[in-house]
Amino acid sequence: MYEFILFLITFAVSFVGVELFRRWSHQKGIVDYPNERSSHIDPTPRGGGLIVAIVCLAGYLILSQWRSEQIVWGYFAGAVIVVSISWLDDLYSVSSLLRFGCHLAAAALLILDAGFLHAFSIPETAISFDFHGFGMILTALWIVWLINAYNFMDGIDGIAGLQAVLAGLGWMTIAAISSTDWIIVYALIVTAASLGFLLHNWQPARIFMGDAGSAFFGFTFAALPLLAIRENPGQSAIFPAAGVVVVWFFVFDSLITLFIRLIKKQKVWTAHRQHIYQRMVISGKSHQYVTTLYGILTAIVIAAFAAAAQFGGIAAGLAVFIIFILSVALTINAARTERI
Repeated sequence: MYEFILFLITFAVSFVGVELFRRWSHQKGIVDYPNERSSHIDPTPRGGGLIVAIVCLAGYLILSQWRSEQIVWGYFAGAVIVVSISWLDDLYSVSSLLRFGCHLAAAALLILDAGFLHAFSIPETAISFDFHGFGMILTALWIVWLINAYNFMDGIDGIAGLQAVLAGLGWMTIAAISSTDWIIVYALIVTAASLGFLLHNWQPARIFMGDAGSAFFGFTFAALPLLAIRENPGQSAIFPAAGVVVVWFFVFDSLITLFIRLIKKQKVWTAHRQHIYQRMVISGKSHQYVTTLYGILTAIVIAAFAAAAQFGGIAAGLAVFIIFILSVALTINAARTERI
């Protein structure tokens, strides 16, 4: 019962907090004006994700004290660094080098406190990779990559907020299957806070997430496999794969787009509108359509992975097949849509 009450309180605080922040940011002129790369046409307040980050981190501290769990200060401090530099970027636009340095510092703090990934495997399948001596480096790259990938994917109404809701629900499910109790409750907090924001951000969005929110979600979802392993080392085989699966289409879209831009010898560090989801919007699909499509696909792969984690056997192979087929289908659909 207390979980339901916690969900309602977190949701209410986030929903009301984002609304108050929206009014404040509008008064202060913290507004995103459309430009040639924008997917919106009206000036819209931005930075609402800052409230979600504050709610989640406050909930993290309260939850840890309440349940007498040791606080992973590397996660908390890293999240504060990521949110702070991103909020400054929302306000003033800081250099990419400074942002990257802060992301690396946050990753280092998290790794020093929570450890790093030693391997990646999908249970009950032949898919397994031992990182040997490169685990620390690969973990740092994973953290920094997801921070930025989540930011790249926050380009249309609702997509980043819905992804956060689904990823939170995914972690709640995986943590329940693996009896990782603390992660269940923190994932619940993230889900509730994300939902409170999403209701303001659904098309037509009344406020945007901003870098502070998207970077926080990227860092948090990159960190959750490490936090889960720290709580329940006996189930360490499932958590790295879960960390990828719950944000799979954000990772997939970002990697495919990066690969295509490299093939075309384009400057991958410059802003663009070539992500799969952006090309679908440019072709005429609504933000609501594209966001819902990504949400449905994400829900399917999370459900498939959860079934594999619960039952193993043929369910594991089927989960891999489903992820592959849906990824190919999304790519083909985007290419076909663009030609119409």
